[in-house]
Amino acid sequence: MKEQEIDRIATMIYEAPLGEYIGREGAGILAEHVASERRLMGDEFLYRKGEEARSFYIVTEGRLALVRERNNVGKEIIVHVLEKGDLTGELSFIDQLPHTLSARALGEAAVLCFDADDIKPLITEHPTLIFNFMRAVIKRVHTVVATVGEHEMELRQYIATGGRGRG
Repeated sequence: MKEQEIDRIATMIYEAPLGEYIGREGAGILAEHVASERRLMGDEFLYRKGEEARSFYIVTEGRLALVRERNNVGKEIIVHVLEKGDLTGELSFIDQLPHTLSARALGEAAVLCFDADDIKPLITEHPTLIFNFMRAVIKRVHTVVATVGEHEMELRQYIATGGRGRG
């Protein structure tokens, strides 16, 4: 990959929330290890529930929906919408378990793809970068857990008041 292309990709990584944790230097190192850029057409799946996770991704254009597919009626539930800069697939990449949700493009979208074979050497070559990457992932998990907890409390309150508000 040409230096100009690495710079362009490093800027995308650095400008994503991940950049706050890995810095400009870390973004440059990750840019050198990008396996590919992938463009998705509307409704195209990036990955499906149950598939083995060999990669994680950063959304660079458009939006992706994390969806729970319903096999019996063919409908799906959108669990979360990912925007530019968001990571996806990183938890399954780390714990090496199959994806628990599917990721589908909402309109045209693009992602940077990081494959395990390209990233694993960084564990010994750049352990601080990997540690900081893990910090970013853990921060995201904490945020999701806190949000789910808040929604659960709101739902309990709604049920307790019979839907009449916070009475």
